[in-house]
Amino acid sequence: AAADGLGSIAIDTTQLNMSVTDPTAWATAMNNLGMVPVGLAGQQLVTDSICVPGFDPSLSMMTGITPINPMIPGMGLVPPPPPTDVPVVKEIIHCKSCTLFPPNPNLPPPSTRERPPGCKTVFVGGLPENATEEIIQEVFEQCGDITAIRKSKKNFCHIRFAEEFMVDKAIYLSGYRMRLGSSTDKKDSGRLHVDFAQARDDFYEWECKQRMLAREERHRRKMEEDRLRPPSPPAIMHYSEHEAALLAEKLKDDSKFSEAITVLLTWIERGEVNRRSANQFYSMVQSANSHVRRLMNEKAAHEQEMEQAKESFKNALTGILTQFEQIVAVFNASTRQKAWDHFSKAQRKNIDIWRKHSEELRNAHSEQLMGIRREEEMEMSDDDSADNPSKKLRVDDSALAAQAYALKEENDSLRWQLDAYRNEVELLKQEKGQLFRTEESLTKDQQLQFLQQTMQGMQQQLLSIQEELNNKKSELEQAKEEQMHTQAMLKVLQEQLKSAKELAEINGHDESQANEINVLTVALVNQDREKNSEKRSQGLKSEKEALLIGIISTFLHVHPFGANIEYLWSYMQQLDSRISANEIEMLLMRLPRMFKQEFTGVGATLEKRWKFCAFEGIKTI
Repeated sequence: AAADGLGSIAIDTTQLNMSVTDPTAWATAMNNLGMVPVGLAGQQLVTDSICVPGFDPSLSMMTGITPINPMIPGMGLVPPPPPTDVPVVKEIIHCKSCTLFPPNPNLPPPSTRERPPGCKTVFVGGLPENATEEIIQEVFEQCGDITAIRKSKKNFCHIRFAEEFMVDKAIYLSGYRMRLGSSTDKKDSGRLHVDFAQARDDFYEWECKQRMLAREERHRRKMEEDRLRPPSPPAIMHYSEHEAALLAEKLKDDSKFSEAITVLLTWIERGEVNRRSANQFYSMVQSANSHVRRLMNEKAAHEQEMEQAKESFKNALTGILTQFEQIVAVFNASTRQKAWDHFSKAQRKNIDIWRKHSEELRNAHSEQLMGIRREEEMEMSDDDSADNPSKKLRVDDSALAAQAYALKEENDSLRWQLDAYRNEVELLKQEKGQLFRTEESLTKDQQLQFLQQTMQGMQQQLLSIQEELNNKKSELEQAKEEQMHTQAMLKVLQEQLKSAKELAEINGHDESQANEINVLTVALVNQDREKNSEKRSQGLKSEKEALLIGIISTFLHVHPFGANIEYLWSYMQQLDSRISANEIEMLLMRLPRMFKQEFTGVGATLEKRWKFCAFEGIKTI
């Protein structure tokens, strides 16, 4: 089908005179694009009166009113879009210089990126190599007013429209195959890919609009706050004799008393009262006091009006209750067998429902009336006790007195029933409390048993710890005694050595004798050390120590360069959390033939390390 004309949009109508052979197909294609076909040879779809020439889509920013877009479906200007489940049939679009062929409807729709805020620019890819800027403008002018076209040397370009809604129309053309003229050359054809583009100008304009909207919102909120803010109190004039005279006149006027009394209070609080103005202030205070009687009279009048209103309300409520009683009596009469048998099943059901509803309303109104009467009786009793306790209640109507007495008896019976119910509830609570107490006593006994068991275990642990502490104390005392013994032996040997040297010098012996003496002293010291080591390396006291020696030997054998006491203690604590570093060190010192201590490092990095040397002793033997 050949095309006749393309209209830009309903907002700015332009006439393009083209021949058209199938107006119906052309109108369908333009409606699918969301555009108004103009210049068709046939009936005009949209009248000129509807197409507003001065339509401004940014009207909402200035007036706060959302404008009506003439192209919105459902407004009567454009037919509503087809349902979403029915696919839109795209048709061939003919232009002056090119033809657009629709994509295969069975293929999925072309993908697009996420729409940037305020997007007015689209990316158009897949253009024919021979496509010029004029051809591109001719194709995309039907979507709306174009402000700029940036064409690349390759087969793509960027098109910026005047409004955001025009971008959606351009996206509709994505997937169309474009052919220039009737040429079949590859350079004259290409598949269009239209997608949203992110432009700095669009984002800047969108930010400006958002800022303007935020300013309008702030202004609107401020105006609303100013409108709802309570008015500020009027300014209080300064004290002077003239103003005091005017204020005294205002205090005598009932209509201006509230305003004048605030001024008087402000002056007194400011400290305007002095010896000169004391008399004047006294007269104003006296005139303020004169209003007390007026206020009391007004209160009495209002109380009288309230009593009259209460009385009228009570009378009206009594009349309503009487009518409810009559209605309930009618329902009760209709439910008797004489009349009840003549009604149908549905009618009986309705009458029963109405009777129940009427009885509920009657009971509610009667309770309300009884409450009002009780309040009156309480008020009257309070008045009697305040005025004269011996004064009797005077009732004009004997029927009201009898009704009040009956109500009192009924109230007393209800109170007795309530007391009985309370006693039953208390008994039930006591029984439940006893059951709960038995359960609680059982749980407490179990908890006491658990606590006793834990206390016994803790006592046993404490005894074992005390025994270990005593053993360690004895070992420490033995070590101190050995140290004292060695120190005494060293002193004796030193004295013997000195005496031997003196004798050698006196007798004139040679150096060989002195050397022999030194050898003897060294031998004695070594013997003493061996004795101490033998004393230390006495038999093991328990299986625990043997187990510790085995574990320590295995650990140090795995570490040929040795390990410090902290590292060894941290490993042993994983097996026995109660063991201490001093206990391990004492055990290692007791076995010098199996474990030896070496110093590694220099200065601040000096560190003591224990090594396993039992195999070295075997080799030397």
